[in-house]
Amino acid sequence: MGEIERIREEYRSRDRTIPSDFYAWHRAEIQYWQANTARVCARLLCENGVFPITGSAIADIGCGNGNWLLEFLQWGATASNLHGVDLLADRITSAQERLPGVDLRCGDAQKLPWPDGSFDLVTQFTVFSSIAAVHVQEEVAAEMLRVLRKGGRILWYDCRYSNPASTVRGLSRNDVRKLFPSCSVRFAKTTLFPPLARVVARRSWALAGVFESLRFASTHLAAVITLNG
Repeated sequence: MGEIERIREEYRSRDRTIPSDFYAWHRAEIQYWQANTARVCARLLCENGVFPITGSAIADIGCGNGNWLLEFLQWGATASNLHGVDLLADRITSAQERLPGVDLRCGDAQKLPWPDGSFDLVTQFTVFSSIAAVHVQEEVAAEMLRVLRKGGRILWYDCRYSNPASTVRGLSRNDVRKLFPSCSVRFAKTTLFPPLARVVARRSWALAGVFESLRFASTHLAAVITLNG
C-alpha cells in the first residue's frame, strides 16, 4: 500500500472507530482547544507582521471540512482569497457546503494545484504528523514553499510527540527545521495533553491553562516559518 492510500485508509478507520461527537463543539475541551490554538497562532502571526490578513491570499493544506478557513474569515480574510486542499473528497464536499465562494480542491499535497508564488500565507494543521514517510513530508513542504510568495509565511501547527497507540508521528523543532532548511522558524508550545484536557478543561479553563504552561504538558508546536532571502 502506498503512503497516500495508507493515509486515506487511516482516516476511514478513524471515522469508523471514533464516536461522531468526540470533537463536537458542545465539549468544553474542544472549545478550549480551538480558542487556545487560535490565540497562540494569531499571536505568532501578529509577532511576525502578518496581521491584518484582510486582502491576504491564504491556502490551508489538509483543510478537512474547513474549520480553520472559517476561523480565517473571522480574522478578516475574504472568501475569494481563501483556498484549501484535502486528500478526502467527502471532507471537501462538507467544506464546500460551509464555505461558499472559497476555492476548495480535492488532491494530493505533494502536487498542489496552484501556480508558483500564489499565496501570502500557507497553513497546515496536523497534516505532517499523519504522514509516515519522510520523503512525502519533504515533498509537501517543498510544495508549500513553491506556492508561497516572496515575503510570505507558513503557519504550522502539529504534534510534538508520536502516539504509540496510533500512526501519529510527532515532529520536533529540529524535524521542522529540516523540512524547511532555508527558512527561519519561530516556535510556540501549545495544546494541553488531550486526556488531561478532557478532565481539566471541563472544570476550569484557567486551570487548564496552568497545566498547559508546564514544560512537558504541551503536546503540539505552533510556528511561523519564513523563507530567508
